[in-house]
Amino acid sequence: MPDAALELLLSPWLLALLGLVIGSFLNVVVHRLPVMLERQWWADVVSQLRDRDSFRRTFSAEAPDGLGHAGAALRKTLKALRPLSLLAPGSRCPACGHRIRWHENIPLLSWFRLKGRCSACGAPISKRYPLVEAGTAMLFGAIAWRIGPQPVALLYCAMAATLLAASLIDWDTTLLPDVMTLPLLWVGLVAASEGWLPGVSLKTSLWGVVVGYGSLWSVYWVFKLATGKEGMGFGDFKLLGALGAWLGWQAVLPIVLMSSLLGAVVGVAMKAGGKLRSGRFVPFGPFLAGGGLVVLLVGLEPLLELIGWA
Repeated sequence: MPDAALELLLSPWLLALLGLVIGSFLNVVVHRLPVMLERQWWADVVSQLRDRDSFRRTFSAEAPDGLGHAGAALRKTLKALRPLSLLAPGSRCPACGHRIRWHENIPLLSWFRLKGRCSACGAPISKRYPLVEAGTAMLFGAIAWRIGPQPVALLYCAMAATLLAASLIDWDTTLLPDVMTLPLLWVGLVAASEGWLPGVSLKTSLWGVVVGYGSLWSVYWVFKLATGKEGMGFGDFKLLGALGAWLGWQAVLPIVLMSSLLGAVVGVAMKAGGKLRSGRFVPFGPFLAGGGLVVLLVGLEPLLELIGWA
């Protein structure tokens, strides 16, 4: 492809427009993926309730008939649910069930045209939808500006979109789905092995996974052995390992420092605003993702100089 065409297609403005479209899809992912996963987990519960051999191995006793009946009833309830995927059914208003038409689903523009309300019943449409679309657009544009007109910018945009969606899911549910963190990790390793990531070799990527996952895994077990409590989830280990795969092992400490700083700022703001109740759990995943994006956009060298490691 000629350089002029590549510069146009990978320009900040065009990638920002792509980000608007991807951001609209991310809203669907954030809303539906946790429900899809939870349905699958309940289906796994059904299988377990009906597995008499597993019960016998675990409890050294015969399973009571009530378990099988409960499993059958739960299976029937699950089968009665309307099929759900990321592509179907079409989006609807949660208040009245109005099917969202194509012209009501144009990123950003439709929300402003509808004045943030359903066209059928007037119920308010969450401000999160346009904010996610705008945020994704800004991330894609910033990556294009930072990386330049290179195909690897598309890879980093995919990374950023995954981090944003995973962060919002974690914030809503305290879940970091393996279906997002593990592919992110493997794609980072493959990209490094092919030499697609500037300044990140397969060796530094692989050690990024080891250092990223291993550091939080170690903190988790030290904290648990000392207090008897779990300080974070296993999804955080996988997410930091994935960030290490993309950015290299040298980026792990700056990511942790930046995520801790972001978490402290948000925590203080929530406390001051009365939104952080005593004992409430605040997920760490969004701050890890934020720290990774800061390293990507600012650059590793300036941050290493800032902490005296350069």
